[in-house]
Amino acid sequence: MKSVEELAQDIVAREGGFVNDPADPGGATNHGVTLGTLRRLGIDVNGDDRVDVKDVQRLTEQQARQIFIEHYWRRTGVSALPEALQPSVFDMYVNAGGNAVRVLQRLLTDMGFACDADGAIGPQTIRAAQMAYEAAPSHLVDAYGIARRNYYYSLADARPASRKFATRRDGSKGGWILRAEEFIAPKYRLSDAQHRARVAAWA
Repeated sequence: MKSVEELAQDIVAREGGFVNDPADPGGATNHGVTLGTLRRLGIDVNGDDRVDVKDVQRLTEQQARQIFIEHYWRRTGVSALPEALQPSVFDMYVNAGGNAVRVLQRLLTDMGFACDADGAIGPQTIRAAQMAYEAAPSHLVDAYGIARRNYYYSLADARPASRKFATRRDGSKGGWILRAEEFIAPKYRLSDAQHRARVAAWA
């Protein structure tokens, strides 16, 4: 598996540069780090005693990587999960916070390894994930990726403003879906026709 530094760099590359899309609940974001995250962590990038959009704009890729490694990897417990699961859960944690863990916890419970869907990686979740991986080592990562993809579709079902993140104007897959499918084996990725059928009701 790649090192955590390499995984963090991959996430920065997926996230891209500064955006401030009013349709995005995360608001102003740079390299995947939101204004809310900087405020929560008390990171004043430009040293003016305020944490605002200017700090998001000034954030460097290196600073973003360090935030991800410290606050989305080390402090969340992602590294205690089966190694094969770590890249996808880490990537989704940056993208969706504790919902990345809830998606996993619900999947594990559906597989027969019950754990509370509380969004925290504790002993119960670690044990359930290890047992599920031992039971289905060739399928758990794909199953999580599919559950993650379904989560994004369900978000867009419920919130029309988010649909542009799941499907492009031409009807093809949007960034959320493509990102989830990076962690799914090709045979489980949706065809263009399948994706279009899934989002047809949004038209």
